[in-house]
Amino acid sequence: MATAVHKQPRCIMRLPQVQAATGFGRAWIYELMKRGDFPQAHKIGLRAVGWDSQEIDAWVGKQLGEVR
Repeated sequence: MATAVHKQPRCIMRLPQVQAATGFGRAWIYELMKRGDFPQAHKIGLRAVGWDSQEIDAWVGKQLGEVR
């Protein structure tokens, strides 16, 4: 029997959502981005950035896989 996979629709996550998903603060998220160890933010406006929810979900899944 196949297991149903319920995916969240793809969306743009703003910083507070990324912080909630990762448990990291703003400075650490930007440090990881600078190192190349975290998904890069995408410019979505003149003074706004956001992250692709699928990239964040994949990154979180990878981190959880490394812990186990």
